[in-house]
Amino acid sequence: MTTSRFHIKGMDCAAEEQTIRNRLGKAREIKDLRFDVVNRVLTVDHEFESETEIRSLLADIQLPASETCDVGCAPVAADNRREDALLGVALVLAILAEVVAYRTGDERSVIVLAMSLAAIFLGGLETFKKGLVAVRTFTLNINFLMCIAVIGAFFIGSYPEAAMVIVLFAIAERIESLALDRARGAVRALMSLAPEMTFVNRDGQWLEVQASTVVKGEVCRVRPGDRIALDGEVVTGNGSVNQAPITGESVPVDKSPGDVVYAGTINGEGVLEFRVTGAKGSTTLDRIIQTVQEAQGSRAPTQRFIDSFARYYTPIVVVLALLVASIPSLLFGQPFMPWLYKALVLLVIACPCALVISTPVTVVSGLAAAARRGILIKGGAHLESGRKLTVIAVDKTGTLTHGEPRVTAVFPLHENSEASVRQIAATLDSTSAHPIAKAISAAWTGELLPLADFESLSGRGVTGLVGGQMYSLGNHLYIEELGICCDHVHDVLKGIEEKGQSLVILADQKEALGVFSVVDTLREESREAIRSLHALGLRVLMLTGDNLATAQSIGHQVGVDDIRADMLPTQKLEAVEKLQAEGERVGMVGDGVNDAPALAVSSVGFAMGAAGTDAAIETADVSLMDDDLRKVPVYISLSRKTATILYQNIALSLVIKFVFFALAIGGQATLWMAVFADMGASMLVVANGLRLLRSR
Repeated sequence: MTTSRFHIKGMDCAAEEQTIRNRLGKAREIKDLRFDVVNRVLTVDHEFESETEIRSLLADIQLPASETCDVGCAPVAADNRREDALLGVALVLAILAEVVAYRTGDERSVIVLAMSLAAIFLGGLETFKKGLVAVRTFTLNINFLMCIAVIGAFFIGSYPEAAMVIVLFAIAERIESLALDRARGAVRALMSLAPEMTFVNRDGQWLEVQASTVVKGEVCRVRPGDRIALDGEVVTGNGSVNQAPITGESVPVDKSPGDVVYAGTINGEGVLEFRVTGAKGSTTLDRIIQTVQEAQGSRAPTQRFIDSFARYYTPIVVVLALLVASIPSLLFGQPFMPWLYKALVLLVIACPCALVISTPVTVVSGLAAAARRGILIKGGAHLESGRKLTVIAVDKTGTLTHGEPRVTAVFPLHENSEASVRQIAATLDSTSAHPIAKAISAAWTGELLPLADFESLSGRGVTGLVGGQMYSLGNHLYIEELGICCDHVHDVLKGIEEKGQSLVILADQKEALGVFSVVDTLREESREAIRSLHALGLRVLMLTGDNLATAQSIGHQVGVDDIRADMLPTQKLEAVEKLQAEGERVGMVGDGVNDAPALAVSSVGFAMGAAGTDAAIETADVSLMDDDLRKVPVYISLSRKTATILYQNIALSLVIKFVFFALAIGGQATLWMAVFADMGASMLVVANGLRLLRSR
């Protein structure tokens, strides 16, 4: 099966989406259709040999796919100018037709008819084309309904009104498209963060080249004030980099040799030279853009509900219009023409375009607003889920603390030397990426011993053959499981734990050989993050594999509500599952492999420090692009605001519709008013959804 993506310039609303579904969905080679209406992108899973067949089907329904325009591309200015000019002429002709009809008192004169037809041709030709396609594909959409309304207005002799309605509808659609361009611009802004050109060192010379031609391993240079084009590692120079476009950090980050830089960030003072680690297409920014684009194509729960609602709503209103047109005349002897006019007004305001378009615009605005803050959300469903969270479970190391512990003391046992204990432990931890393992490795600067049969035991420790002898290195729980703990060891451990420090024990197959005391420093922003979560009404739970005394020391400092220590990964998983079984909606925040099971089963999984990490971006529901826990309450607040705007848009759309239903049946609404009601509602909800882009 092949997946193809098409940019369709004419796909601006649910009407076009339904037309495409009705036409392409009949082909047995097409297995799935996914729509990103905001960016006009159609994704097709199919079994055709080439894309030609799909392009032919799209062209057949007057919605051709662009040949060159990719996701997030800007509108074609020349085409837009031509369309705007034709609309302007059509509007002038429609107004003149109204004026002549009003001055002469004759709506059916030849000159009024001629100007009305010319206005309809110039301003409504595309609408009529789409209306015919709707008939062929059995789609009840706004284009079909508008065509029926215009034909009906001609039938009853209201030529100027028919012309004005179709022209106003075309103008309203153009304005709505411009409003949607603001949402599209949010993604285009991400795509334009990384510059197209960069300086690269080739054969000893600095050349300015296309960034897309630079390969991994080459050395690039960025001048003060310039944007960095690619991901890399600094090899020469010192300076500060504004990483806000990627991580959302509010202050520039100092960079020196060995530090990582990201595409799209801005170099401050000083020239930096960096070795490329992520070429064009594989940078952190590229992965963020890809994730945001994929997220826009996913259906949020509210959007799925609205789509289901729209499938029943429009046919019901069409039937209602038919009843309004026929029953008063057939059963009660009322004049037919006035009731036909009322039915036409009902048809114009029947399409739920405002309802359907409001959800993707709002969700895309929320996703883009989050990305600007360094919060990467995997889809509309996860954006909406945040408002429902009641409990936040957090790991300790690397989440509440910096995750950069240091060894403060080593306690040799049973006449072992401190040097031998350090050497054996450093050898065992030399291949581990765990923060505590790195601290123990860094505490020994001498030679390492031969290591074989190494095994990492998640949540416990490590084991392996060092110098031909089997050793184990891990937490207190692991040594207890081995059955080699004793009273003397307990006395040492008690003294360490009372100070709120973490401990690691080295043992052979018979006894404990030494104890390491390890300290990790608290993140200052953790306190503020916990306070913000409490202010939002959430409970905060700490789940850590560290000992109870250390966990309590950190937990009490930051103010968490519940502290659970000495937890294995499976126990963290069980804790989250138990809370969810009790009716809680749990968000899990973690940064390591040990947290993966709990992250997977939580209502929303948050990955800390995901910038530059493929696995975190791919697996987490929400990725925090730096190590700032304060982004979790920001995400929850944004989720709640998104939900509020979604409900406002639904209520606004339905209220406007029902008010005009009543006015139409009461004879107080005109076709003009119906057009303004339908398209005006669409523009209002789009503008309301775009408020998220401006939210602080």
